[in-house]
Amino acid sequence: MTLVPFSDLARAAYCPRQLYYVRRDDERSVPPKARERIGLAFRYDELVDAPDRALRQLPLHRSPAAYRRNLDRLREREEYGSLVDPASERGFLSGKDCHGTVHKVLEPSGEAEDPDETEQSPPPIPTLVSSGEPPENGVWEPQAVRAVGLAKALAWERERELPRALVEYPAVGVVREVRLTLRKKAAYREALRAARSIDGPPPRVDDGRCSTCDYAAECGTRRRSLRSLLG
Repeated sequence: MTLVPFSDLARAAYCPRQLYYVRRDDERSVPPKARERIGLAFRYDELVDAPDRALRQLPLHRSPAAYRRNLDRLREREEYGSLVDPASERGFLSGKDCHGTVHKVLEPSGEAEDPDETEQSPPPIPTLVSSGEPPENGVWEPQAVRAVGLAKALAWERERELPRALVEYPAVGVVREVRLTLRKKAAYREALRAARSIDGPPPRVDDGRCSTCDYAAECGTRRRSLRSLLG
């Protein structure tokens, strides 16, 4: 069965019709500004004590003072050392159902509290890096679906279950956890089915998602994207 790119999973979870247009145009490039923000995820140790002048030159979503506070809180998390020095960066994963880039793979150190309960080391943690803003709590649903896809692909490669993944928002200095709950895995399977079933334009939606979609005008929804209004 054809493997689905991780990015297609996220688009299918957001809007299958948008994924149809992306596949039709073969347009999966990441804008330069987004690439620059993603790159911040590999500079936490450098930025956590950076002066205002240096931070103002970066494409942050927060003021320098707020950004440093967020990185200070991030530095207190047990995963911080692995986030700064991951086992691998910008690698390629290929699982049973999907494949693509994984921004980081963390290898947590330490032993199980009860050695009799497990003979394995702590499981690795894949991370997805987002150039955008996080929601107030948790992560956006399409990103959660993509994170589950990363975890399942890494689990397939390592031949062991993985309980979680991380989503990094480096332009904000925030990292959120995605647990592979029953609900999250069900959303992943639904997106996977949607991505695999597309052979023509899926039904339109017409809601708040359309206001930020580059294909809104072409799709025929009443809302038009900012790009179409300015073009």
